[in-house]
Amino acid sequence: MRILLADDHDMVRETISAYLTSEGGAEVTATTDLPLAMQEIESGGPYDLVLLDYNMPGMNGLEGLKKALEANGGKGVAVLSGSAPTRTAQEALDSGAIGFIPKTMGAQSLLNAVRFMSAGEVYVPVELMRQEAEAPTHPLIAQLSPREVEVLNGLCRGLANKEIARELNLQEVTIKLHVRTLCRKLDAKNRTQAAIVAKEAGIF
Repeated sequence: MRILLADDHDMVRETISAYLTSEGGAEVTATTDLPLAMQEIESGGPYDLVLLDYNMPGMNGLEGLKKALEANGGKGVAVLSGSAPTRTAQEALDSGAIGFIPKTMGAQSLLNAVRFMSAGEVYVPVELMRQEAEAPTHPLIAQLSPREVEVLNGLCRGLANKEIARELNLQEVTIKLHVRTLCRKLDAKNRTQAAIVAKEAGIF
């Protein structure tokens, strides 16, 4: 298996690379952002599987996924995520991803998933799909754009605007605008109240 792993978190990247190499016998090329991943695909691709961190620099939501899919010559591209909402997993699959991998997944399960996807099969964790089936869309969610949902997720995790901006690869001023819009849509006086509304509604 020839795998390209792109993730800007050193520990995640090194741990996954080491396990896939030692236990899975994979040949892993690792990089830290989308532009570098695209260079690797162009120079060394296509890869049997490309794993992209959803929140790393250059991704711009699922735009990065689409670019990588086009560059990888029809072979599989999957999304890794530590915090994206379940709906993002579905959007990734709808955009052509061959899989969606939570970073909380156990090492052996991750290896099995990688083998599965390298063989051309679509992989999504069963618990993620079950969660989707059990959680009807809250009316409040229907008012929000996918990006606003991601920003709200950051607020609910207590992240500062700067941290949310880094996670989503956006400018801090853009996050401030999203927070303002969220407060208006959720009828909240401030970011803290917006997070409380979301948690009480069971959105996160």
